[in-house]
Amino acid sequence: MSDTTLTEAPANNTAGISLEALLAAKERRAARQQALLARYGMTLVSLTLVTPGPVKDSALYRRGMRAAVTAFATLVQARGWTVREQQLHWLATGAEGFWVVDKDALTVKAATTALEEQHPLGRVWDFDVFCPREGSVSRGMLAYPKRACVLCGEPAHACARSRRHPLPDVIARIEALLHGHVDTE
Repeated sequence: MSDTTLTEAPANNTAGISLEALLAAKERRAARQQALLARYGMTLVSLTLVTPGPVKDSALYRRGMRAAVTAFATLVQARGWTVREQQLHWLATGAEGFWVVDKDALTVKAATTALEEQHPLGRVWDFDVFCPREGSVSRGMLAYPKRACVLCGEPAHACARSRRHPLPDVIARIEALLHGHVDTE
């Protein structure tokens, strides 16, 4: 049996979010993560979408998040894992999902990385996995390559840091990925 929390903000915040609001949201997300880790002492999965640019919430992004939540729920059920608590927050700063899973963090990270790599929308999803003792579990800990850029295939972090691609091109590619999947459902 799991506890479920749901919060919702109005959709279609197309005006964009300030840097201050994004930083505050990141701090609140980290506080939620730490509280869940402290409360349960179990593996924590934290899900956000890859949404570059100032707009973090839209009907399209929400459909992409719902697809991620469904894919993760299917994974959990198929593996027979127990979820102790789940939270889903629809925020102007972007949707956030949290699951406390009674399974070792390395196994969960391997499975969520497979979702990111194999699902048609996986490149838009960002599953972070935390071990209550060791903290964040990285792809590198499992010998997985770093995430690839949606435009050129090089390491995404390097492209983002150097601003190698124009932001409108990156946003257009992510939205095309989302439209290509959620518009067919």
